[in-house]
Amino acid sequence: ITQLRGLTTIDVRRLVRRIIYDDGAINAGDLDRLTRARYQLLENSGALSCEFNTTDFADVGGLEKLKRWIGLRRSAFLEDDIRQDAPRGILLVGVQGGGKSLAAKAVAGMWQLPLLRLDFGTLYNKFFGETERNLREALQAAEAMAPCVLWIDEIEKAIASGDYDSGTSRRILGSLLTWLSERTERVFIVATANVIEHLPPELIRKGRLDEIFFVDLPDAATRAEILAIHLRKRDHRPLDFDISELARLTDGFSGAEIEQAIVAATYLAREQQARMNTGHIRTEIQQTRPLSLVMAEKVARLRAWAKDRTVAAN
Repeated sequence: ITQLRGLTTIDVRRLVRRIIYDDGAINAGDLDRLTRARYQLLENSGALSCEFNTTDFADVGGLEKLKRWIGLRRSAFLEDDIRQDAPRGILLVGVQGGGKSLAAKAVAGMWQLPLLRLDFGTLYNKFFGETERNLREALQAAEAMAPCVLWIDEIEKAIASGDYDSGTSRRILGSLLTWLSERTERVFIVATANVIEHLPPELIRKGRLDEIFFVDLPDAATRAEILAIHLRKRDHRPLDFDISELARLTDGFSGAEIEQAIVAATYLAREQQARMNTGHIRTEIQQTRPLSLVMAEKVARLRAWAKDRTVAAN
């Protein structure tokens, strides 16, 4: 019933009849199909897309504080309890490849809600006022999908101000800030950012977003967890590998870099016509120069900024 919100009576009848006709029943397996059909009926622009490949926090290594924060607020958001203030959203700041985008997908998966992705790049139009109108229509479509999770990836790129765009970025920021403050529909925002210098203070104040989490490079225990997750995804048993050694060797690696080391090791093992082992992964790790080394100064500056200004996600 929740997934049918925002549709006309005729559309609801058509969708329900189609689902019943296929197998004679309505069950939990039809939820994803219903979400897809509902989104297709509500879609009105290319700026908003529905991400159907969500995940769960079980597939996300680390981020324990963020997981707990999200878990505590699940019922307040989903049950629409008027005695509690529903959570409004979070901002995830951190090192590239640290798992911010994966965490956004995991929030939707954990709450079993549609995940909408707002692409600011497709909003811009050369005609005056059209960009702001496109944003309003996209946000209205998100409200029609409520309850849902709205993912705004690399938000700093969308609202970077400058004179080259005749003030369009500033107007976009104003429209977004107004909506963040005044919206009443249950749309949970997950915004991600890599460059904190471009974030205006009015965006990250309390009331528009609930909390700012910093996603740092994973520690040894988290790296071991990430290694095990990606090995299982590729039908390998983590017990067959020296996870402790690999976790030690990947000091300074992001989650994405750890995954790519395993992917590269898979190709290496295939080339050697052998079953992948610890040695293959070790070889690829030793040939990798992580971002924390290549961009050491920027990573250090980001960590210094986040130390007293954000909540550690792990």
